[in-house]
Amino acid sequence: MSAGANLGAPRINWRWMSLAIVVAGTLLFIGANAHLVHVALRSQPDCVQHLKSEGTGGTFRAAQSSC
Repeated sequence: MSAGANLGAPRINWRWMSLAIVVAGTLLFIGANAHLVHVALRSQPDCVQHLKSEGTGGTFRAAQSSC
């Protein structure tokens, strides 16, 4: 095999490749978090019936009704 046999093969620039992977991962992370914030702000659970009297025996009640 001669030294000039690999002249036509493209070389991978690992510095640019690693930078592209980091940028893609960062964009994926930002997009996933933006989706979670969007879903959290858009979803509104239905009103759930609960007891409005004071708790007895260490039981907890809702602090304030959203209905």
